[in-house]
Amino acid sequence: MDFIAGAIGGGLSTAVGYPLDTVKVRIQTERHYNGIWHCIQETYRTEKVWGFYKGMSASVLTVSLISSVSFGTYKNFLWTICKLRYGAAEAKPSKLDVSLAGGAAGAVRVVLMAPSEVAKVRMQTQRNPHPSIASPQPVSKPKYQGSLHCLKVIAKEEGFGGLYKGCSALLCRDCASSAIYFLTYSALCDWLTPAGKNKPGFLVVLLSGGFAGVLAWGLATPMDVIKSRLQTDELDQHKYKGLIHCARESVRQEGAKVLFKGLGLNCIRAFPVNMVVFVTYEAVLRFTDHYANKK
Repeated sequence: MDFIAGAIGGGLSTAVGYPLDTVKVRIQTERHYNGIWHCIQETYRTEKVWGFYKGMSASVLTVSLISSVSFGTYKNFLWTICKLRYGAAEAKPSKLDVSLAGGAAGAVRVVLMAPSEVAKVRMQTQRNPHPSIASPQPVSKPKYQGSLHCLKVIAKEEGFGGLYKGCSALLCRDCASSAIYFLTYSALCDWLTPAGKNKPGFLVVLLSGGFAGVLAWGLATPMDVIKSRLQTDELDQHKYKGLIHCARESVRQEGAKVLFKGLGLNCIRAFPVNMVVFVTYEAVLRFTDHYANKK
Protein backbone atom coordinates (compact mmCIF):
# COMPACT_ATOMS: atom_id res chain seq x y z
CA MET A 1 0.00 0.00 0.00
CA ASP A 2 2.96 2.32 0.63
CA PHE A 3 3.82 2.08 -3.08
CA ILE A 4 0.30 3.20 -4.15
CA ALA A 5 0.11 5.99 -1.57
CA GLY A 6 3.54 7.25 -2.60
CA ALA A 7 2.56 7.23 -6.29
CA ILE A 8 -0.58 9.33 -5.73
CA GLY A 9 1.25 11.80 -3.49
CA GLY A 10 4.14 12.15 -5.95
CA GLY A 11 1.88 12.77 -8.96
CA LEU A 12 -0.17 15.45 -7.21
CA SER A 13 2.89 17.21 -5.83
CA THR A 14 4.50 17.42 -9.28
CA ALA A 15 1.45 19.14 -10.74
CA VAL A 16 1.54 21.66 -7.85
CA GLY A 17 5.24 22.53 -8.07
CA TYR A 18 6.15 22.14 -11.76
CA PRO A 19 6.01 25.81 -12.89
CA LEU A 20 8.42 26.85 -10.12
CA ASP A 21 10.64 23.87 -10.96
CA THR A 22 10.94 25.16 -14.54
CA VAL A 23 11.95 28.61 -13.27
CA LYS A 24 14.48 27.02 -10.89
CA VAL A 25 16.13 24.96 -13.65
CA ARG A 26 16.42 28.00 -15.95
CA ILE A 27 17.97 30.15 -13.23
CA GLN A 28 20.48 27.40 -12.39
CA THR A 29 21.57 26.72 -15.97
CA GLU A 30 21.40 30.14 -17.68
CA ARG A 31 23.28 33.27 -16.70
CA HIS A 32 21.13 36.01 -18.32
CA TYR A 33 18.37 36.07 -15.70
CA ASN A 34 18.60 38.73 -12.98
CA GLY A 35 16.46 36.77 -10.54
CA ILE A 36 13.31 34.73 -10.05
CA TRP A 37 10.86 37.44 -11.12
CA HIS A 38 12.89 38.33 -14.23
CA CYS A 39 12.91 34.66 -15.28
CA ILE A 40 9.12 34.38 -14.76
CA GLN A 41 8.51 37.57 -16.79
CA GLU A 42 10.77 36.52 -19.66
CA THR A 43 9.36 32.99 -19.81
CA TYR A 44 5.80 34.29 -19.91
CA ARG A 45 6.65 37.05 -22.42
CA THR A 46 8.21 34.68 -24.94
CA GLU A 47 6.44 31.36 -24.28
CA LYS A 48 3.26 32.23 -22.37
CA VAL A 49 1.88 29.87 -19.70
CA TRP A 50 2.91 26.77 -21.69
CA GLY A 51 6.56 27.68 -21.13
CA PHE A 52 6.23 26.81 -17.44
CA TYR A 53 4.79 23.34 -18.13
CA LYS A 54 7.22 21.91 -20.68
CA GLY A 55 7.66 18.18 -20.19
CA MET A 56 5.16 18.03 -17.32
CA SER A 57 2.97 15.17 -18.57
CA ALA A 58 5.84 12.70 -18.63
CA SER A 59 7.20 14.12 -15.39
CA VAL A 60 3.91 13.50 -13.53
CA LEU A 61 3.94 9.86 -14.63
CA THR A 62 7.60 9.25 -13.84
CA VAL A 63 7.50 11.09 -10.50
CA SER A 64 4.43 9.03 -9.54
CA LEU A 65 6.40 5.86 -10.25
CA ILE A 66 9.55 7.15 -8.56
CA SER A 67 7.67 8.42 -5.50
CA SER A 68 5.97 5.04 -5.25
CA VAL A 69 9.34 3.26 -5.32
CA SER A 70 10.85 5.80 -2.90
CA PHE A 71 8.17 5.44 -0.19
CA GLY A 72 7.88 1.69 -0.70
CA THR A 73 11.66 1.23 -0.52
CA TYR A 74 11.90 3.44 2.57
CA LYS A 75 9.23 1.46 4.46
CA ASN A 76 10.60 -1.94 3.44
CA PHE A 77 14.19 -0.99 4.30
CA LEU A 78 13.03 0.37 7.65
CA TRP A 79 11.11 -2.83 8.44
CA THR A 80 14.14 -4.92 7.44
CA ILE A 81 16.53 -2.85 9.60
CA CYS A 82 14.17 -3.06 12.60
CA LYS A 83 13.77 -6.81 12.16
CA LEU A 84 17.55 -7.30 12.02
CA ARG A 85 18.34 -4.97 14.92
CA TYR A 86 15.37 -5.44 17.25
CA GLY A 87 13.82 -8.74 16.15
CA ALA A 88 10.51 -7.19 15.04
CA ALA A 89 9.60 -5.14 11.95
CA GLU A 90 7.08 -3.11 14.01
CA ALA A 91 9.71 -2.00 16.58
CA LYS A 92 10.27 1.76 16.96
CA PRO A 93 13.23 2.70 14.75
CA SER A 94 16.07 4.95 15.89
CA LYS A 95 17.01 8.16 14.05
CA LEU A 96 19.94 6.32 12.47
CA ASP A 97 17.58 3.60 11.18
CA VAL A 98 15.32 6.23 9.59
CA SER A 99 18.31 8.00 7.99
CA LEU A 100 19.72 4.76 6.54
CA ALA A 101 16.33 3.75 5.11
CA GLY A 102 15.89 7.24 3.66
CA GLY A 103 19.34 7.18 2.06
CA ALA A 104 18.61 3.76 0.53
CA ALA A 105 15.33 5.07 -0.89
CA GLY A 106 17.24 7.98 -2.46
CA ALA A 107 19.78 5.64 -4.08
CA VAL A 108 17.04 3.44 -5.59
CA ARG A 109 15.25 6.56 -6.91
CA VAL A 110 18.31 7.60 -8.91
CA VAL A 111 18.39 4.42 -11.02
CA LEU A 112 14.84 5.06 -12.25
CA MET A 113 14.92 8.83 -12.16
CA ALA A 114 18.05 9.78 -14.10
CA PRO A 115 16.72 9.47 -17.70
CA SER A 116 13.47 11.30 -16.93
CA GLU A 117 15.42 14.05 -15.11
CA VAL A 118 17.66 14.58 -18.16
CA ALA A 119 14.60 14.82 -20.44
CA LYS A 120 12.78 17.16 -18.02
CA VAL A 121 15.73 19.55 -17.74
CA ARG A 122 16.34 19.58 -21.52
CA MET A 123 12.64 20.29 -22.18
CA GLN A 124 12.55 23.04 -19.55
CA THR A 125 15.57 24.84 -20.97
CA GLN A 126 14.54 24.51 -24.62
CA ARG A 127 13.46 27.76 -26.24
CA ASN A 128 10.48 27.75 -28.57
CA PRO A 129 8.44 30.99 -28.67
CA HIS A 130 4.67 30.83 -28.36
CA PRO A 131 2.86 31.08 -31.79
CA SER A 132 1.20 34.35 -30.67
CA ILE A 133 4.60 36.06 -30.31
CA ALA A 134 5.45 38.06 -33.43
CA SER A 135 8.92 37.33 -34.77
CA PRO A 136 10.71 38.90 -37.78
CA GLN A 137 12.34 35.54 -38.51
CA PRO A 138 10.61 32.19 -39.10
CA VAL A 139 10.40 30.12 -35.94
CA SER A 140 12.54 26.98 -36.21
CA LYS A 141 11.16 23.61 -35.21
CA PRO A 142 12.15 22.70 -31.63
CA LYS A 143 14.80 20.01 -31.32
CA TYR A 144 12.76 18.08 -28.74
CA GLN A 145 9.06 17.65 -29.56
CA GLY A 146 8.11 15.97 -26.30
CA SER A 147 9.64 14.06 -23.42
CA LEU A 148 9.70 10.69 -25.19
CA HIS A 149 11.10 12.25 -28.36
CA CYS A 150 13.73 13.97 -26.20
CA LEU A 151 14.83 10.63 -24.70
CA LYS A 152 14.97 9.11 -28.19
CA VAL A 153 17.13 11.95 -29.55
CA ILE A 154 19.50 11.86 -26.57
CA ALA A 155 19.96 8.08 -26.87
CA LYS A 156 20.61 8.42 -30.62
CA GLU A 157 23.03 11.36 -30.43
CA GLU A 158 24.77 10.75 -27.10
CA GLY A 159 24.30 7.04 -26.55
CA PHE A 160 22.91 5.28 -23.47
CA GLY A 161 25.30 7.24 -21.25
CA GLY A 162 23.58 10.47 -22.30
CA LEU A 163 20.44 9.34 -20.47
CA TYR A 164 22.44 9.15 -17.24
CA LYS A 165 24.26 12.49 -17.48
CA GLY A 166 24.61 14.09 -14.09
CA CYS A 167 23.93 10.75 -12.38
CA SER A 168 26.83 11.19 -9.94
CA ALA A 169 25.48 14.57 -8.78
CA LEU A 170 21.95 13.17 -8.66
CA LEU A 171 23.15 10.27 -6.48
CA CYS A 172 24.93 12.64 -4.06
CA ARG A 173 21.88 14.92 -3.99
CA ASP A 174 19.23 12.26 -3.47
CA CYS A 175 20.99 9.96 -0.97
CA ALA A 176 21.77 12.81 1.42
CA SER A 177 18.53 14.78 0.92
CA SER A 178 16.33 11.68 1.16
CA ALA A 179 17.97 10.69 4.47
CA ILE A 180 17.38 14.23 5.84
CA TYR A 181 13.86 14.30 4.35
CA PHE A 182 12.54 11.18 6.08
CA LEU A 183 14.48 11.86 9.30
CA THR A 184 13.05 15.41 9.60
CA TYR A 185 9.52 14.26 8.85
CA SER A 186 9.70 11.41 11.37
CA ALA A 187 11.31 13.57 14.09
CA LEU A 188 8.81 16.44 13.69
CA CYS A 189 5.83 14.07 13.71
CA ASP A 190 7.11 12.47 16.94
CA TRP A 191 7.76 15.87 18.50
CA LEU A 192 4.42 17.49 17.52
CA THR A 193 2.16 14.50 18.20
CA PRO A 194 0.63 14.62 21.72
CA ALA A 195 1.50 11.77 24.11
CA GLY A 196 -0.97 8.91 23.92
CA LYS A 197 -1.78 9.36 20.22
CA ASN A 198 -0.59 6.62 17.85
CA LYS A 199 -0.67 8.70 14.68
CA PRO A 200 -0.03 12.39 13.95
CA GLY A 201 -2.97 14.61 13.02
CA PHE A 202 -3.23 15.98 9.49
CA LEU A 203 -2.06 19.47 10.55
CA VAL A 204 1.07 17.87 12.04
CA VAL A 205 1.56 15.88 8.81
CA LEU A 206 1.21 19.06 6.71
CA LEU A 207 3.71 21.03 8.79
CA SER A 208 6.18 18.14 9.16
CA GLY A 209 6.06 17.33 5.45
CA GLY A 210 6.50 20.99 4.46
CA PHE A 211 9.46 21.61 6.76
CA ALA A 212 11.07 18.28 5.82
CA GLY A 213 10.92 19.30 2.16
CA VAL A 214 12.38 22.76 2.84
CA LEU A 215 15.31 21.40 4.84
CA ALA A 216 16.05 18.58 2.37
CA TRP A 217 15.98 20.90 -0.65
CA GLY A 218 17.96 23.58 1.15
CA LEU A 219 20.80 21.11 1.68
CA ALA A 220 20.39 19.57 -1.80
CA THR A 221 20.61 22.84 -3.78
CA PRO A 222 24.41 22.86 -4.49
CA MET A 223 24.28 19.36 -5.99
CA ASP A 224 21.02 20.24 -7.75
CA VAL A 225 22.80 23.11 -9.54
CA ILE A 226 25.66 20.81 -10.63
CA LYS A 227 23.19 18.13 -11.75
CA SER A 228 21.20 20.55 -13.89
CA ARG A 229 24.33 21.94 -15.54
CA LEU A 230 25.69 18.48 -16.34
CA GLN A 231 22.33 17.41 -17.78
CA THR A 232 22.04 20.41 -20.11
CA ASP A 233 25.60 19.89 -21.36
CA GLU A 234 24.81 18.45 -24.79
CA LEU A 235 27.27 16.59 -27.02
CA ASP A 236 28.01 19.63 -29.24
CA GLN A 237 28.83 21.75 -26.15
CA HIS A 238 30.66 19.33 -23.85
CA LYS A 239 31.71 22.02 -21.35
CA TYR A 240 32.08 19.74 -18.34
CA LYS A 241 34.15 16.58 -17.85
CA GLY A 242 32.33 15.46 -14.70
CA LEU A 243 30.95 16.47 -11.32
CA ILE A 244 34.18 17.94 -9.85
CA HIS A 245 35.09 19.77 -13.07
CA CYS A 246 31.58 21.22 -13.35
CA ALA A 247 31.64 22.44 -9.73
CA ARG A 248 35.15 23.92 -10.11
CA GLU A 249 34.39 25.69 -13.40
CA SER A 250 31.05 27.02 -12.19
CA VAL A 251 32.62 28.47 -9.03
CA ARG A 252 35.62 29.85 -10.96
CA GLN A 253 33.43 31.68 -13.47
CA GLU A 254 30.56 32.82 -11.24
CA GLY A 255 31.79 32.59 -7.66
CA ALA A 256 30.66 30.30 -4.80
CA LYS A 257 27.17 31.86 -4.85
CA VAL A 258 26.45 29.92 -8.06
CA LEU A 259 26.04 26.75 -5.96
CA PHE A 260 23.04 28.34 -4.25
CA LYS A 261 21.21 29.50 -7.37
CA GLY A 262 17.54 28.67 -6.95
CA LEU A 263 17.89 28.08 -3.18
CA GLY A 264 15.04 30.44 -2.29
CA LEU A 265 12.87 29.03 -5.06
CA ASN A 266 13.63 25.46 -4.00
CA CYS A 267 12.54 26.22 -0.44
CA ILE A 268 9.41 28.14 -1.52
CA ARG A 269 8.40 25.29 -3.83
CA ALA A 270 9.33 22.54 -1.35
CA PHE A 271 6.88 23.54 1.39
CA PRO A 272 3.54 23.18 -0.48
CA VAL A 273 4.81 20.33 -2.66
CA ASN A 274 5.87 18.17 0.29
CA MET A 275 2.81 19.08 2.30
CA VAL A 276 0.81 17.56 -0.58
CA VAL A 277 3.11 14.50 -0.78
CA PHE A 278 2.84 13.52 2.88
CA VAL A 279 -0.79 14.43 3.52
CA THR A 280 -1.84 12.45 0.43
CA TYR A 281 0.41 9.55 1.44
CA GLU A 282 -1.01 9.44 4.99
CA ALA A 283 -4.61 9.94 3.79
CA VAL A 284 -4.39 7.02 1.33
CA LEU A 285 -2.82 4.73 3.95
CA ARG A 286 -5.41 5.62 6.59
CA PHE A 287 -8.30 5.25 4.15
CA THR A 288 -7.14 1.79 3.07
CA ASP A 289 -6.50 0.74 6.70
CA HIS A 290 -9.98 1.92 7.68
CA TYR A 291 -11.55 0.14 4.70
CA ALA A 292 -9.59 -3.08 5.41
CA ASN A 293 -10.62 -3.03 9.11
CA LYS A 294 -14.29 -2.70 8.16
CA LYS A 295 -14.23 -5.93 6.18
